[in-house]
Amino acid sequence: MKKIASYALGCKVNQYESEAIAELFAEKGYEVVSVDDEADVYIINTCTVTNFGDKKSRQLIRKVKRQNENAIVAVVGCYAQTAPEELAAVHGVNLVIGTKDKSKIVELVEDYQAEQGVQNYVTDIMHERVFEPLEIKKLANRTRAYLKIQDGCSQFCSYCIIPYARGPIRSRQPEDVIAEVKRLAENGFKEVVLTGIHVASYGKDLKTITLTDIIRQVHEVEGIERIRFSSIEPNVVTEEFAAAMAELPKVCDHFHLSLQSGCDKTLKEMNRKYDTEKYRQAAALLRKYLPDVAITTDIIVGFPGETEEDYQASRAFAEEIGFSKIHVFPYSPKKGTPAAARKDQLQNAVKQERSHDLITVSDRMTDAFLQKHVGKVMPVLFERCVGDDVYEGHTTNYMKVHARSTKDLSNVIADTKILSVAEEMAFGEVEA
Repeated sequence: MKKIASYALGCKVNQYESEAIAELFAEKGYEVVSVDDEADVYIINTCTVTNFGDKKSRQLIRKVKRQNENAIVAVVGCYAQTAPEELAAVHGVNLVIGTKDKSKIVELVEDYQAEQGVQNYVTDIMHERVFEPLEIKKLANRTRAYLKIQDGCSQFCSYCIIPYARGPIRSRQPEDVIAEVKRLAENGFKEVVLTGIHVASYGKDLKTITLTDIIRQVHEVEGIERIRFSSIEPNVVTEEFAAAMAELPKVCDHFHLSLQSGCDKTLKEMNRKYDTEKYRQAAALLRKYLPDVAITTDIIVGFPGETEEDYQASRAFAEEIGFSKIHVFPYSPKKGTPAAARKDQLQNAVKQERSHDLITVSDRMTDAFLQKHVGKVMPVLFERCVGDDVYEGHTTNYMKVHARSTKDLSNVIADTKILSVAEEMAFGEVEA
């Protein structure tokens, strides 16, 4: 039996796709193994958000080729889409596929002959208008399932290569989304995460459905008890949207509300489609309708031309909003984007200093958010045993909780009293 390893670098969408690709091979009789094992075929789903992502992809290609010099290595995904010639030149690569045609990957691999050399199947993604179906049918024993409902991005932020890697927005047909959610429920999953490259754009191309509509439809599926979705922008959060989310008890009160900078000058130069006032309003609306809501975000520090004054404005705005966590990214120039061509790049030392400073702010906010919940009884969906009768799970607002139990709590929702917090985690006692 031939062996296949399918591995994703980067985002949850890549991870979903890699799992679906592994399943396509399994259906054809391949044994699915780890990327650290010797395999006959390696599928590497690349990430190109940063130059570091590119480097990790190249390192992994060389690693798997050392494990089996005769293996077929197919490189797919965002880095393959944006730099196919560069990847084709890396020793060990046999196939370069990009972000389209992943559903045909088994036949492309099986048709490959070594004497053909490197085969490049990358096409112009900018003309793509149809969501490519890739789905997961058989599922490992897990609690939380990711579900890709959207692909592509049409935002064109000045620092980001992804619109060129993934092409324009394409939404999955709602009936296909619901069919997969039902399958997840039948497999015992209690929580689904609706994910996409720009999930807020869901339905804009179909014109008959919105993100709120598909969330409502998922909410109707019996067996699913929690719904989350990936990052959204403040423009999505209208009074109507916030009210709708509050009316759907399965929707978790945790929103990853993308910020990138708390300085209006920087937001404009990033080509973000909102300002700090719009963001302030969105956060206030979420808190009005969901009082216990956790708001997490991403902030880039050291964007080209960011002065100390700009950084301090961004930091002060973050303090004002009061996040439960900030994911901090030092700006990394990405070739092919307008921001990378700017002459006013900052020194790495400045980026690192601002990054460390903002992480300190984030850690303080996380602790304050967790401390607010000490003494409360909260429903926790326990995911796994982490040793010595200790189970780990999450509240609806995404607090990580550890609690002891002699009963198996895996995939069980249990009311848990929060007793203490430490190091971004809560410790609780399951109510009898």
